[in-house]
Amino acid sequence: MSSTASSALTDLILETFRLNGRLLAAGDALIADIGLSSARWQVLGAIALAPSPLPVAHIARNMGLSRQAVQRLVNEMEADGLVGFEANPHHQRAKLVFLTTRGKRAFDAAMKRQEPWARGVVAGLSPKQLEAAVITLRAVRQRLDRGIEGAGSDA
Repeated sequence: MSSTASSALTDLILETFRLNGRLLAAGDALIADIGLSSARWQVLGAIALAPSPLPVAHIARNMGLSRQAVQRLVNEMEADGLVGFEANPHHQRAKLVFLTTRGKRAFDAAMKRQEPWARGVVAGLSPKQLEAAVITLRAVRQRLDRGIEGAGSDA
């Protein structure tokens, strides 16, 4: 990787970290009165958008988070009546997680607020700019998912 590409990647990483922090803070503010945090909303979304109930490990893998972090959130949300567990026919101990009616209402309420908020955030940005950003971030993530030979070496 040339020093220019390396420097550009470093800038992208730092900007991604800044963006993540801003997104979490904005999400927390947007849905605080619903009884959610950005972290809970993210997990509810992963559950809601999955084609069928999944075990915690699969939810975590899909989100790029640790199983332990997702398990903690799911346990808290189960205590609050947002999610429930059901038997997993493929694994005796890894229960499947599903949204309860209360969880679906909370997720739907959060998404209803997210739409006008998102329109405000993207005002002045073209779909083409956003698509290019998605493609770039996805490519970097996929390379990290695959692992990179020689990453971290001075070769």
